[in-house]
Amino acid sequence: MRPIHIIGGGLAGSEAAFQAAEAGAEVVLHEMRPIRPTFAHQTEALAELVCSNSFRSDDWQNNAVGLLHEEMRRADSLIMRSADAHKLPAGGALAVDRHGFSGAVTATLEAHPRISIAREEITELPPPEDGLCIVATGPLTSEALGQSILRATGEDALAFFDAIAPIVHRDSINFDIAWMQSRYDKEGPGGGTADYINLPMDETQYRDFVAALLAGEKGDFKEWEKSTPYFEACLPVEVMAERGVETLSFGPMKPVGLRDPHRDSQPYAVVQLRQDNALGTLWNMVGFQTKLRHGEQVRIFRTIPGLENAEFARLGGMHRNTFINSPRLLDGELRLKTRPHLRFAGQVTGVEGYVESAAIGLLAGRLAAAERLGRAITPPPPTTAFGALLGHITGGASPTTFQPMNVNFGLFPDLAPAISARTGKRVKIKGADRKRAMAERALEALDTWLGNKAPVE
Repeated sequence: MRPIHIIGGGLAGSEAAFQAAEAGAEVVLHEMRPIRPTFAHQTEALAELVCSNSFRSDDWQNNAVGLLHEEMRRADSLIMRSADAHKLPAGGALAVDRHGFSGAVTATLEAHPRISIAREEITELPPPEDGLCIVATGPLTSEALGQSILRATGEDALAFFDAIAPIVHRDSINFDIAWMQSRYDKEGPGGGTADYINLPMDETQYRDFVAALLAGEKGDFKEWEKSTPYFEACLPVEVMAERGVETLSFGPMKPVGLRDPHRDSQPYAVVQLRQDNALGTLWNMVGFQTKLRHGEQVRIFRTIPGLENAEFARLGGMHRNTFINSPRLLDGELRLKTRPHLRFAGQVTGVEGYVESAAIGLLAGRLAAAERLGRAITPPPPTTAFGALLGHITGGASPTTFQPMNVNFGLFPDLAPAISARTGKRVKIKGADRKRAMAERALEALDTWLGNKAPVE
Protein backbone atom coordinates (compact mmCIF):
# COMPACT_ATOMS: atom_id res chain seq x y z
CA MET A 1 0.00 0.00 0.00
CA ARG A 2 1.33 3.43 -0.91
CA PRO A 3 1.85 5.53 2.22
CA ILE A 4 0.33 8.88 3.03
CA HIS A 5 3.09 11.47 3.17
CA ILE A 6 2.80 14.13 5.88
CA ILE A 7 5.10 17.15 5.74
CA GLY A 8 5.75 18.71 9.15
CA GLY A 9 6.14 17.16 12.58
CA GLY A 10 4.40 19.82 14.65
CA LEU A 11 1.14 19.34 16.51
CA ALA A 12 -1.00 19.10 13.37
CA GLY A 13 1.36 16.79 11.49
CA SER A 14 1.88 14.55 14.52
CA GLU A 15 -1.85 14.24 15.10
CA ALA A 16 -2.53 13.62 11.41
CA ALA A 17 0.10 10.87 11.31
CA PHE A 18 -1.31 9.17 14.39
CA GLN A 19 -4.93 9.30 13.19
CA ALA A 20 -4.11 8.01 9.71
CA ALA A 21 -1.98 5.18 11.07
CA GLU A 22 -4.58 4.20 13.67
CA ALA A 23 -7.13 4.03 10.86
CA GLY A 24 -4.93 1.47 9.09
CA ALA A 25 -2.95 3.55 6.59
CA GLU A 26 0.81 3.50 6.17
CA VAL A 27 2.37 6.90 6.93
CA VAL A 28 5.67 8.65 6.27
CA LEU A 29 6.09 11.71 8.48
CA HIS A 30 8.66 14.17 7.13
CA GLU A 31 10.30 16.55 9.64
CA MET A 32 13.22 18.75 8.62
CA ARG A 33 14.65 19.20 12.12
CA PRO A 34 17.48 18.64 13.05
CA ILE A 35 18.77 18.58 9.45
CA ARG A 36 17.32 22.06 8.94
CA PRO A 37 16.75 23.92 12.24
CA THR A 38 14.42 26.89 12.71
CA PHE A 39 15.02 30.03 14.71
CA ALA A 40 12.13 29.23 17.09
CA HIS A 41 12.58 25.52 17.87
CA GLN A 42 15.07 24.42 20.51
CA THR A 43 14.85 20.62 20.17
CA GLU A 44 14.35 18.01 17.48
CA ALA A 45 11.29 16.53 19.23
CA LEU A 46 8.01 16.22 17.39
CA ALA A 47 5.15 18.50 18.50
CA GLU A 48 7.54 20.90 20.24
CA LEU A 49 5.74 23.86 21.84
CA VAL A 50 7.67 26.94 20.76
CA CYS A 51 5.46 29.60 22.35
CA SER A 52 3.21 29.22 25.39
CA ASN A 53 2.79 25.92 27.22
CA SER A 54 -0.95 26.56 27.69
CA PHE A 55 -3.74 24.85 25.76
CA ARG A 56 -6.08 27.50 27.25
CA SER A 57 -9.42 26.80 28.94
CA ASP A 58 -10.34 23.20 29.75
CA ASP A 59 -13.97 24.05 30.58
CA TRP A 60 -16.04 22.28 27.90
CA GLN A 61 -19.39 23.56 29.17
CA ASN A 62 -18.59 27.27 28.97
CA ASN A 63 -15.65 27.72 26.60
CA ALA A 64 -15.32 26.72 22.94
CA VAL A 65 -11.66 25.69 23.23
CA GLY A 66 -12.52 23.57 26.27
CA LEU A 67 -15.23 21.95 24.16
CA LEU A 68 -12.66 21.26 21.45
CA HIS A 69 -10.46 19.61 24.11
CA GLU A 70 -13.34 17.28 25.00
CA GLU A 71 -14.14 16.49 21.38
CA MET A 72 -10.51 15.60 20.71
CA ARG A 73 -10.37 13.38 23.77
CA ARG A 74 -13.44 11.50 22.53
CA ALA A 75 -11.78 11.17 19.10
CA ASP A 76 -8.68 9.58 20.71
CA SER A 77 -6.36 12.51 20.03
CA LEU A 78 -2.67 11.80 20.59
CA ILE A 79 -2.09 15.49 21.36
CA MET A 80 -4.74 15.57 24.08
CA ARG A 81 -3.67 12.20 25.48
CA SER A 82 -0.11 13.49 25.83
CA ALA A 83 -1.26 16.85 27.22
CA ASP A 84 -3.39 15.19 29.90
CA ALA A 85 -0.50 12.95 30.88
CA HIS A 86 1.80 15.94 31.39
CA LYS A 87 -0.55 18.66 32.64
CA LEU A 88 0.51 21.30 35.16
CA PRO A 89 -1.47 23.45 37.61
CA ALA A 90 -2.93 26.41 35.68
CA GLY A 91 -6.26 27.44 37.19
CA GLY A 92 -9.05 26.69 34.74
CA ALA A 93 -6.59 26.22 31.87
CA LEU A 94 -4.78 23.14 30.60
CA ALA A 95 -1.03 23.80 30.71
CA VAL A 96 1.62 21.16 30.08
CA ASP A 97 5.23 20.35 30.83
CA ARG A 98 6.50 21.13 27.34
CA HIS A 99 9.37 18.61 27.31
CA GLY A 100 7.33 15.77 28.78
CA PHE A 101 4.53 16.49 26.34
CA SER A 102 6.61 16.53 23.17
CA GLY A 103 8.63 13.56 24.40
CA ALA A 104 5.45 11.52 24.78
CA VAL A 105 4.22 12.44 21.29
CA THR A 106 7.62 11.60 19.77
CA ALA A 107 7.89 8.25 21.55
CA THR A 108 4.38 7.20 20.48
CA LEU A 109 4.96 8.05 16.81
CA GLU A 110 8.42 6.46 16.72
CA ALA A 111 7.00 3.23 18.14
CA HIS A 112 3.95 3.01 15.85
CA PRO A 113 4.27 0.09 13.41
CA ARG A 114 2.63 1.97 10.52
CA ILE A 115 4.57 5.23 10.87
CA SER A 116 8.02 5.95 9.43
CA ILE A 117 9.74 9.22 10.36
CA ALA A 118 11.99 10.80 7.74
CA ARG A 119 14.29 13.54 8.99
CA GLU A 120 14.66 15.59 5.83
CA GLU A 121 13.61 18.90 4.34
CA ILE A 122 10.90 18.80 1.67
CA THR A 123 11.42 21.74 -0.65
CA GLU A 124 8.72 21.01 -3.26
CA LEU A 125 5.13 19.88 -3.00
CA PRO A 126 5.00 16.26 -4.22
CA PRO A 127 3.31 15.44 -7.55
CA PRO A 128 0.10 13.35 -7.82
CA GLU A 129 2.03 10.23 -8.75
CA ASP A 130 3.60 10.22 -5.26
CA GLY A 131 0.17 9.67 -3.74
CA LEU A 132 -1.76 11.47 -1.02
CA CYS A 133 0.01 14.14 1.01
CA ILE A 134 -0.84 16.35 3.99
CA VAL A 135 1.02 19.65 4.29
CA ALA A 136 1.24 20.54 7.98
CA THR A 137 4.32 22.75 8.03
CA GLY A 138 2.71 25.28 10.33
CA PRO A 139 3.85 28.82 11.00
CA LEU A 140 7.49 28.07 10.23
CA THR A 141 7.14 26.77 6.69
CA SER A 142 10.58 26.83 5.07
CA GLU A 143 11.19 29.43 2.40
CA ALA A 144 11.66 26.85 -0.36
CA LEU A 145 8.46 24.94 0.43
CA GLY A 146 6.61 28.22 0.92
CA GLN A 147 7.55 29.26 -2.60
CA SER A 148 6.35 25.89 -3.89
CA ILE A 149 3.01 26.43 -2.14
CA LEU A 150 2.72 29.86 -3.72
CA ARG A 151 3.33 28.42 -7.16
CA ALA A 152 0.71 25.73 -6.57
CA THR A 153 -1.98 28.02 -5.18
CA GLY A 154 -1.54 31.08 -7.34
CA GLU A 155 -2.41 33.12 -4.25
CA ASP A 156 -0.32 35.51 -2.21
CA ALA A 157 0.34 33.89 1.16
CA LEU A 158 -0.67 35.98 4.13
CA ALA A 159 1.81 36.41 6.96
CA PHE A 160 2.03 37.77 10.48
CA PHE A 161 4.45 37.79 13.39
CA ASP A 162 4.07 35.46 16.36
CA ALA A 163 5.92 36.48 19.53
CA ILE A 164 7.34 34.33 22.35
CA ALA A 165 7.10 35.22 26.06
CA PRO A 166 10.05 34.99 28.49
CA ILE A 167 10.39 32.19 31.06
CA VAL A 168 11.61 32.96 34.61
CA HIS A 169 13.29 30.69 37.18
CA ARG A 170 10.91 30.48 40.15
CA ASP A 171 13.62 30.64 42.78
CA SER A 172 14.64 34.09 41.51
CA ILE A 173 11.17 35.59 42.20
CA ASN A 174 10.72 37.69 45.35
CA PHE A 175 7.76 36.24 47.27
CA ASP A 176 7.85 39.07 49.79
CA ILE A 177 6.11 40.89 46.94
CA ALA A 178 4.64 38.10 44.78
CA TRP A 179 1.78 35.80 45.77
CA MET A 180 -0.01 32.74 44.40
CA GLN A 181 -3.63 33.07 43.23
CA SER A 182 -5.82 32.19 40.26
CA ARG A 183 -8.09 34.97 39.01
CA TYR A 184 -11.32 34.95 41.04
CA ASP A 185 -9.84 31.94 42.89
CA LYS A 186 -11.19 29.80 40.06
CA GLU A 187 -10.56 26.10 40.55
CA GLY A 188 -8.60 24.41 37.78
CA PRO A 189 -8.63 20.80 36.49
CA GLY A 190 -6.22 19.79 39.25
CA GLY A 191 -8.38 21.34 41.97
CA GLY A 192 -6.07 24.25 42.76
CA THR A 193 -7.21 27.87 43.17
CA ALA A 194 -3.73 29.40 43.39
CA ASP A 195 -2.02 28.35 40.18
CA TYR A 196 -0.49 31.67 39.05
CA ILE A 197 2.30 33.82 40.47
CA ASN A 198 1.12 37.44 40.67
CA LEU A 199 3.35 40.53 40.66
CA PRO A 200 1.57 43.78 41.66
CA MET A 201 2.10 47.35 40.45
CA ASP A 202 0.71 50.63 41.75
CA GLU A 203 -0.25 53.33 39.26
CA THR A 204 3.15 55.04 39.26
CA GLN A 205 5.02 51.76 38.78
CA TYR A 206 2.65 50.78 35.98
CA ARG A 207 3.03 54.04 34.07
CA ASP A 208 6.82 53.95 34.45
CA PHE A 209 6.81 50.38 33.14
CA VAL A 210 4.71 51.30 30.08
CA ALA A 211 7.06 54.21 29.37
CA ALA A 212 10.05 51.85 29.56
CA LEU A 213 8.40 49.42 27.13
CA LEU A 214 7.77 52.21 24.65
CA ALA A 215 11.34 53.54 24.91
CA GLY A 216 13.06 50.13 24.89
CA GLU A 217 15.18 49.12 21.92
CA LYS A 218 13.41 46.68 19.62
CA GLY A 219 14.75 44.16 17.15
CA ASP A 220 15.11 45.21 13.53
CA PHE A 221 12.96 43.83 10.74
CA LYS A 222 14.31 42.40 7.54
CA GLU A 223 13.10 44.22 4.44
CA TRP A 224 10.59 41.48 3.54
CA GLU A 225 9.18 41.51 7.07
CA LYS A 226 8.32 45.21 7.31
CA SER A 227 4.85 44.93 5.78
CA THR A 228 3.88 41.78 7.69
CA PRO A 229 0.94 42.38 10.06
CA TYR A 230 0.75 41.06 13.61
CA PHE A 231 -1.87 38.53 14.67
CA GLU A 232 -4.19 40.32 17.08
CA ALA A 233 -4.37 37.46 19.61
CA CYS A 234 -0.59 37.32 20.09
CA LEU A 235 0.58 40.93 20.03
CA PRO A 236 3.98 41.83 21.50
CA VAL A 237 3.52 43.55 24.85
CA GLU A 238 5.17 46.76 23.62
CA VAL A 239 2.85 46.89 20.59
CA MET A 240 -0.13 46.70 22.96
CA ALA A 241 1.42 49.51 25.01
CA GLU A 242 1.67 51.66 21.87
CA ARG A 243 -2.12 51.56 21.56
CA GLY A 244 -2.65 53.55 24.75
CA VAL A 245 -1.19 53.86 28.22
CA GLU A 246 -4.03 51.85 29.83
CA THR A 247 -4.21 49.10 27.19
CA LEU A 248 -2.15 46.61 29.22
CA SER A 249 -4.10 47.29 32.43
CA PHE A 250 -7.24 46.18 30.59
CA GLY A 251 -5.43 43.30 28.86
CA PRO A 252 -2.81 40.85 30.18
CA MET A 253 -2.08 43.06 33.22
CA LYS A 254 -5.69 43.54 34.34
CA PRO A 255 -5.96 43.22 38.15
CA VAL A 256 -9.62 42.15 38.40
CA GLY A 257 -10.27 38.99 40.38
CA LEU A 258 -6.97 39.31 42.25
CA ARG A 259 -6.15 40.66 45.72
CA ASP A 260 -2.65 41.33 47.02
CA PRO A 261 -2.46 39.60 50.45
CA HIS A 262 0.59 41.64 51.44
CA ARG A 263 -1.41 44.88 51.20
CA ASP A 264 -4.98 43.53 51.40
CA SER A 265 -5.98 45.45 48.28
CA GLN A 266 -6.42 45.11 44.55
CA PRO A 267 -3.33 46.37 42.70
CA TYR A 268 -3.52 48.88 39.88
CA ALA A 269 -2.02 46.28 37.51
CA VAL A 270 -0.66 42.73 37.78
CA VAL A 271 1.88 40.65 35.88
CA GLN A 272 0.96 36.94 36.01
CA LEU A 273 3.28 33.97 35.55
CA ARG A 274 2.11 30.47 34.70
CA GLN A 275 3.93 27.22 35.54
CA ASP A 276 5.95 25.97 32.56
CA ASN A 277 7.41 22.62 33.65
CA ALA A 278 6.40 19.70 35.86
CA LEU A 279 9.00 20.50 38.51
CA GLY A 280 7.53 23.98 38.98
CA THR A 281 10.94 25.57 38.55
CA LEU A 282 10.14 27.55 35.37
CA TRP A 283 7.34 30.10 34.97
CA ASN A 284 6.05 31.79 31.81
CA MET A 285 5.20 35.52 31.77
CA VAL A 286 1.57 35.47 30.61
CA GLY A 287 0.88 37.79 27.68
CA PHE A 288 4.46 39.08 27.55
CA GLN A 289 5.38 38.14 24.01
CA THR A 290 7.95 40.68 22.92
CA LYS A 291 10.25 41.95 20.19
CA LEU A 292 12.48 43.86 22.64
CA ARG A 293 16.18 43.13 22.33
CA HIS A 294 17.38 40.60 24.90
CA GLY A 295 19.40 43.07 26.96
CA GLU A 296 16.41 45.42 27.10
CA GLN A 297 14.15 42.60 28.23
CA VAL A 298 16.38 41.83 31.21
CA ARG A 299 16.67 45.51 32.15
CA ILE A 300 12.98 46.41 31.77
CA PHE A 301 11.41 43.22 33.15
CA ARG A 302 13.57 43.43 36.29
CA THR A 303 11.76 46.70 37.08
CA ILE A 304 8.60 44.64 37.69
CA PRO A 305 8.08 44.34 41.47
CA GLY A 306 9.15 40.84 42.49
CA LEU A 307 11.42 40.36 39.47
CA GLU A 308 14.22 42.67 40.55
CA ASN A 309 16.60 39.67 40.73
CA ALA A 310 14.90 37.57 38.07
CA GLU A 311 16.89 34.94 36.19
CA PHE A 312 15.50 34.11 32.77
CA ALA A 313 15.57 30.57 31.41
CA ARG A 314 14.45 31.93 28.04
CA LEU A 315 13.99 35.46 26.79
CA GLY A 316 11.23 36.52 24.45
CA GLY A 317 11.47 36.57 20.69
CA MET A 318 9.34 36.61 17.59
CA HIS A 319 9.02 34.82 14.30
CA ARG A 320 7.18 35.15 11.03
CA ASN A 321 4.02 33.10 10.59
CA THR A 322 2.39 32.15 7.30
CA PHE A 323 -1.00 30.79 6.27
CA ILE A 324 -2.90 30.23 3.04
CA ASN A 325 -6.25 31.70 1.97
CA SER A 326 -8.07 28.49 2.84
CA PRO A 327 -11.67 29.60 2.07
CA ARG A 328 -10.62 30.21 -1.54
CA LEU A 329 -8.16 27.36 -1.95
CA LEU A 330 -9.46 24.32 -0.03
CA ASP A 331 -12.53 22.12 -0.45
CA GLY A 332 -14.66 20.83 2.41
CA GLU A 333 -12.23 17.95 3.06
CA LEU A 334 -9.12 20.19 3.29
CA ARG A 335 -7.94 19.29 -0.23
CA LEU A 336 -6.32 21.86 -2.48
CA LYS A 337 -8.93 22.39 -5.18
CA THR A 338 -6.37 22.56 -7.97
CA ARG A 339 -4.36 19.57 -6.69
CA PRO A 340 -6.72 17.32 -4.70
CA HIS A 341 -4.00 14.83 -3.78
CA LEU A 342 -2.75 17.55 -1.40
CA ARG A 343 -4.42 18.31 1.92
CA PHE A 344 -3.43 21.12 4.28
CA ALA A 345 -3.64 20.98 8.08
CA GLY A 346 -2.76 23.06 11.13
CA GLN A 347 -1.89 26.73 11.39
CA VAL A 348 -1.00 26.99 7.71
CA THR A 349 -4.77 26.71 7.04
CA GLY A 350 -5.54 29.79 9.12
CA VAL A 351 -6.63 28.28 12.41
CA GLU A 352 -4.89 29.79 15.42
CA GLY A 353 -3.84 27.94 18.55
CA TYR A 354 -2.27 24.64 19.50
CA VAL A 355 -5.51 22.75 19.94
CA GLU A 356 -7.14 24.16 16.83
CA SER A 357 -4.08 23.21 14.75
CA ALA A 358 -4.05 19.68 16.14
CA ALA A 359 -7.81 19.38 15.55
CA ILE A 360 -7.44 20.16 11.86
CA GLY A 361 -4.56 17.68 11.75
CA LEU A 362 -6.83 15.06 13.28
CA LEU A 363 -9.46 15.65 10.61
CA ALA A 364 -6.92 15.69 7.77
CA GLY A 365 -5.44 12.41 8.97
CA ARG A 366 -8.81 10.69 9.19
CA LEU A 367 -10.02 12.04 5.84
CA ALA A 368 -6.80 11.07 4.05
CA ALA A 369 -6.82 7.57 5.54
CA ALA A 370 -10.43 7.02 4.49
CA GLU A 371 -9.57 8.09 0.94
CA ARG A 372 -6.49 5.86 0.83
CA LEU A 373 -8.37 2.84 2.20
CA GLY A 374 -11.51 3.38 0.12
CA ARG A 375 -13.79 3.95 3.09
CA ALA A 376 -16.74 6.29 3.25
CA ILE A 377 -16.42 9.22 5.64
CA THR A 378 -18.23 12.50 6.03
CA PRO A 379 -16.83 15.66 7.63
CA PRO A 380 -17.96 16.30 11.22
CA PRO A 381 -21.31 18.08 11.73
CA PRO A 382 -21.14 21.89 11.79
CA THR A 383 -22.66 21.86 15.28
CA THR A 384 -19.45 20.34 16.65
CA ALA A 385 -16.29 22.33 17.39
CA PHE A 386 -14.51 20.21 14.78
CA GLY A 387 -17.15 21.04 12.19
CA ALA A 388 -17.36 24.72 13.11
CA LEU A 389 -13.60 25.16 12.62
CA LEU A 390 -13.55 23.15 9.42
CA GLY A 391 -16.51 25.05 8.00
CA HIS A 392 -14.93 28.41 8.83
CA ILE A 393 -11.67 27.78 6.99
CA THR A 394 -13.21 25.96 4.02
CA GLY A 395 -15.89 28.47 3.10
CA GLY A 396 -17.50 30.02 6.16
CA ALA A 397 -15.02 32.90 6.22
CA SER A 398 -14.77 35.54 3.52
CA PRO A 399 -11.71 35.00 1.31
CA THR A 400 -11.27 38.76 0.99
CA THR A 401 -10.91 39.37 4.74
CA PHE A 402 -9.63 35.96 5.94
CA GLN A 403 -7.48 36.08 9.08
CA PRO A 404 -6.37 33.40 11.59
CA MET A 405 -9.15 32.41 13.98
CA ASN A 406 -9.37 30.63 17.32
CA VAL A 407 -12.35 28.37 17.90
CA ASN A 408 -15.27 30.27 19.41
CA PHE A 409 -19.03 29.84 19.76
CA GLY A 410 -19.57 32.51 17.10
CA LEU A 411 -18.52 29.89 14.50
CA PHE A 412 -21.31 27.48 15.51
CA PRO A 413 -24.84 27.38 14.04
CA ASP A 414 -27.25 29.12 16.37
CA LEU A 415 -29.59 27.21 18.65
CA ALA A 416 -33.25 26.78 17.95
CA PRO A 417 -35.39 28.89 20.33
CA ALA A 418 -36.62 27.20 23.50
CA ILE A 419 -40.23 27.07 24.60
CA SER A 420 -40.89 29.11 27.74
CA ALA A 421 -42.48 27.01 30.49
CA ARG A 422 -44.26 30.14 31.77
CA THR A 423 -45.66 31.63 28.56
CA GLY A 424 -45.42 28.78 26.07
CA LYS A 425 -43.72 31.14 23.63
CA ARG A 426 -40.42 30.63 21.81
CA VAL A 427 -37.53 32.42 23.52
CA LYS A 428 -33.87 32.73 22.55
CA ILE A 429 -31.37 30.96 24.81
CA LYS A 430 -28.77 33.45 26.04
CA GLY A 431 -25.58 33.79 28.08
CA ALA A 432 -24.10 30.83 29.92
CA ASP A 433 -27.18 28.72 29.14
CA ARG A 434 -26.54 29.23 25.43
CA LYS A 435 -22.91 28.09 25.67
CA ARG A 436 -23.81 25.02 27.69
CA ALA A 437 -26.62 24.09 25.31
CA MET A 438 -24.30 24.48 22.33
CA ALA A 439 -21.66 22.34 24.03
CA GLU A 440 -24.13 19.58 24.88
CA ARG A 441 -25.49 19.64 21.32
CA ALA A 442 -21.93 19.42 19.98
CA LEU A 443 -20.96 16.38 22.03
CA GLU A 444 -24.18 14.57 21.13
CA ALA A 445 -23.53 15.20 17.43
CA LEU A 446 -19.88 14.22 17.81
CA ASP A 447 -20.71 10.89 19.44
CA THR A 448 -23.02 10.10 16.55
CA TRP A 449 -20.33 11.06 14.01
CA LEU A 450 -17.73 8.93 15.79
CA GLY A 451 -20.12 5.97 15.84
CA ASN A 452 -20.38 5.97 19.61
CA LYS A 453 -24.12 6.54 19.49
CA ALA A 454 -26.90 5.61 17.14
CA PRO A 455 -28.43 8.51 15.17
CA VAL A 456 -31.72 9.82 16.51
CA GLU A 457 -34.64 8.82 14.23
